[in-house]
Amino acid sequence: MTARLGPTRREAALSDAVLTASRVLVGVAARSLADVGEEVSLQQYRALVVLAARGPQRPGDLAVALGVDPSTATRLCDRLVGKHLITRRRPPADRRQVRLDLSARGRSLVDAVTERRRREIDRIVAHVPAGEQAALVRAFTTFATAAGELPDDRWARSWEL
Repeated sequence: MTARLGPTRREAALSDAVLTASRVLVGVAARSLADVGEEVSLQQYRALVVLAARGPQRPGDLAVALGVDPSTATRLCDRLVGKHLITRRRPPADRRQVRLDLSARGRSLVDAVTERRRREIDRIVAHVPAGEQAALVRAFTTFATAAGELPDDRWARSWEL
């Protein structure tokens, strides 16, 4: 069996294209957060997005989704509770369990940032030739699915759960 030494040219070209696109998207994300930058950090915003996308979470599950230690997630959530952006609830059936959820204020913040991001992305994709738009949709959908990300239209609405 031959050991593989590195990515193929095609894989390297794909990685380069994704890296270039990610620079654009990081810029879009940073600009969309500019108005709330003093209210939440990027990591705090990511926690809000996870709760918006996946619905109420146990603190340990949120820590895993964010890729941080449980103690880091607890401190992060303490700050978000203090800012009234998330809530902590204990189900009556098991008072030992804690469920984290977006508050109405947290939902409003995520929705506002998402709308700013969507407007800027709309301006960018308006420059993509019509014949290439379907391929771009497939590529980004495939990429997001491979990363385990849910599309916005499949996000849970915590008050519907």
